[in-house]
Amino acid sequence: MNLGKLFLESIATGVITPAEMDWVAINQRDFSRIEAATALRLGRLVDRGKIQLGCRLG
Repeated sequence: MNLGKLFLESIATGVITPAEMDWVAINQRDFSRIEAATALRLGRLVDRGKIQLGCRLG
């Protein structure tokens, strides 16, 4: 999985899945500075309710 692609897809759909959130949490230690900033921004958007935790329908 790619954090940049995940971020853009979450922004576009307004949804992030629990499995994707788990992936971000598990791989956080291996992120570059830019990826860490992206993950932080993603978390803030979830906290603000701009991105919902759920599932995407195909």
